[in-house]
Amino acid sequence: MTDTYARTTTSTWRNWAGTVTARPARTESPASVDELADVLRRAGAEGLRVKPVGAGHSFTAAAATDGVLIRPDLLTGIRDIDRTAMTVTVEAGTPLKRLNTALAREGLSLTNMGDIMEQTIAGATSTGTHGTGRDSASIAAQIRALELVTADGTVLRCSAAENPEVFAAARIGIGALGVITAVTLAVEPIFLLTAREEPMSFDRVTADFDALVAENEHFEFYWFPHTGNCNTKRNNRSAGPAAPPGRVSSWIDDELLSNGVFQLACSLGRAVPATIPSIARLSSRALSARTYTDIPYKVFTSPRRVRFVEMEYAVPREQAVTVLRELKAMVERSPLKISFPVEVRTAPADDMALSTASGRDSAYIAVHLYKGTPHRSYFTAVERIMTAHAGRPHWGKVHTRDAAYLAEVYPRFGEFTALRDRLDPDRLFGNDYLRRVLGD
Repeated sequence: MTDTYARTTTSTWRNWAGTVTARPARTESPASVDELADVLRRAGAEGLRVKPVGAGHSFTAAAATDGVLIRPDLLTGIRDIDRTAMTVTVEAGTPLKRLNTALAREGLSLTNMGDIMEQTIAGATSTGTHGTGRDSASIAAQIRALELVTADGTVLRCSAAENPEVFAAARIGIGALGVITAVTLAVEPIFLLTAREEPMSFDRVTADFDALVAENEHFEFYWFPHTGNCNTKRNNRSAGPAAPPGRVSSWIDDELLSNGVFQLACSLGRAVPATIPSIARLSSRALSARTYTDIPYKVFTSPRRVRFVEMEYAVPREQAVTVLRELKAMVERSPLKISFPVEVRTAPADDMALSTASGRDSAYIAVHLYKGTPHRSYFTAVERIMTAHAGRPHWGKVHTRDAAYLAEVYPRFGEFTALRDRLDPDRLFGNDYLRRVLGD
């Protein structure tokens, strides 16, 4: 007998944004694959559903359950580094922040990553977390193998060579196929990136968008609604030397302006919406151009202390500028007051069944509103534009799409749901969110 029962609790769970609350019958923190398998078998025998949860950075109810909530707090750490294969095998509950710093100490790095490091590795990959890249794709696309515990307690090891049909789906599986306990990621020797952050007009960015994407390894920008202003960021590999931003200037840009002052501006805008356009004009001019060179995770990621609610859609990359212009026109003709910038990134096509970039080069367009601000009108208007262009919603961000719509925009949707029927016929891992997006 294990001591799993000693790590069983009951408590209310909330996500990072405070938009989702769940009251599971109990919360379990298994410390091994065997303990997890035992938890799953007991839950199935009791008729309770099971959901694994990461750091709660999803804005949807993908992890919510009234059954057994699995916390991965004890399933953390690096299992193995293979310098011949250039891979790292890491426990599913390991926060990206710990993984990135541990890899850096070993002289290694992921090729690409998103802009925050708070998520667990399994939570980030299962929902399709991504950064921006001309040639390099999401974190899930860097997975070379994974370990999955299915509804009956079976442990599956999956890769392109072993259980390949599961591997094709489970890298981005939204928790529908089982509980991921470890992933093996491709890594490379640590390298330097030079970041160039520069203000640019909306008209120039959209006119030069294709060239900016083609000429840079990683290009992204933020457009400030109610203005014609953007802030662009170009990250490219560098031979060095390292030239990180100075401590004072970094604090001013990343903490004072991007978090402290922005927090105050958002609070004022929520209290007095009429001030938002003026605040947006000031905010869009506050960040000046800067260039710095550092190791990847220090360039790709930024602290995000201002809490918000987010919707993001992936559209075909060739339609990105059209969609952005429609979005800007919608904001300008509406009474909406939007305090948060719109974020735009790109990714190459990949081969994962439920990846938002599955089979097509994609542009990601993300809209945000400050936590506590009514978001339905804005998000509904944005979603109408995105779906008119066959947009695919991010699995961890606010959207209203259902299985009927998603089956139309994902060519391999039926492949995924058929695999789910095989691995979890009784829907041990089901919840209301999965019922909506995958059907029942």
